[in-house]
Amino acid sequence: MHFDQRTQTALREFGLSTAEIAEVSGSVLEATAAEADAIESFLADLDTVYSDMDMAHSSAEFPKHDLVGVDLYTHAADLRGYVHFDGWGAYVEDGRVLSESVVELTLGPEIHDRVRLAADRTEL
Repeated sequence: MHFDQRTQTALREFGLSTAEIAEVSGSVLEATAAEADAIESFLADLDTVYSDMDMAHSSAEFPKHDLVGVDLYTHAADLRGYVHFDGWGAYVEDGRVLSESVVELTLGPEIHDRVRLAADRTEL
C-alpha cells in the first residue's frame, strides 16, 4: 500500500475502511504512472526543447536544449528518472504535464529546481 502507517491511521480515523484506503492507494499509483507516461509521450518526438532553467552558460531567457531522451519510472507515488540533454543530464525527482505544450520536471542535485520544458519558446 502506498500510504505510510500514520497516513493509514489518519484515513481510518477519518472513516475509511482498509479496502477503501487500498482503493485510494491504487488510484494514486495509477495516476503517478499515467503522469509519467504523459511526460514521456510529450517529450518522445522532440529533438529540441526550451526551458525556464537558469543556465550559467546562457544569457537566453528561455535556453534551447537538444533533447536526447527521458527515462521515467514510478515507485508508489514517486515519479523518478533521468532527462538527457546533449552533453549533460539531470535526475528527475517529480514531474507533471502543465498543458498540451508544457511539462514541468523537478530536477535533482545539479539543478534543484522545478523546470518547465516546451517545444516552443513562446509557450514559456
